[in-house]
Amino acid sequence: MKQADLPVEVFRLGRRPDPWAWPDWAYVGADGTFGNRYDDPLGIYRVLYASTRRVATFVECLAYFRADIEVVAGLAEIAGEDGDKEPVAAGVVPAEWVAQRCVGRGALAGDYADLGHHESLVELRTALAARVVHYGLHDLDASAIRLSAPRAFTQEVARYVFDQTAIGQRRWNGLSYLSKHGDDLRNWAIFEPTTPGAIEVTDFSRDDEDLGDALALHGLALE
Repeated sequence: MKQADLPVEVFRLGRRPDPWAWPDWAYVGADGTFGNRYDDPLGIYRVLYASTRRVATFVECLAYFRADIEVVAGLAEIAGEDGDKEPVAAGVVPAEWVAQRCVGRGALAGDYADLGHHESLVELRTALAARVVHYGLHDLDASAIRLSAPRAFTQEVARYVFDQTAIGQRRWNGLSYLSKHGDDLRNWAIFEPTTPGAIEVTDFSRDDEDLGDALALHGLALE
């Protein structure tokens, strides 16, 4: 696996008062995970997700509120038929979503695997070949590790990284990956018990620039 170059700082959007708090096991799903792309499929350790750019934290979190792609396609088809301006396929973000969240700025600690690097992909393709076949994927390449489904596969990729050792110690404290929302957005999955060094925690308002950019990108509106 290729080691990622760490940024000077990372950002995380989370619930007040501590965006760096580990998710509560009380909210784990039936599969033992929290439903995120690089969660532990065995449900033993938790994962914190952060981004190199502040706006990326909003882009990632707000994607949950996007309209279903079939709805978007249907609205576009209707607009094309009657000649009217294309309708806005926007979801609505509840006002309390903003009120309940804050942004943490911190520094990563330890070593992180660069999941999308060509050296990492070569290793993963060999090590997880049987799992690629199991999930009916065409191959293990850069596109495979960015899939939304089957999420269980990308979780197995993360578990493989977590299980690597060197001199009797865990080799990686987490992994680095590009956002599926754009190659200019780099994210970080931090494996428990690694704790980022918190620098500061700040609130944000409805007129926050990064929030506004993410809302516009996803075609969303605030309640």
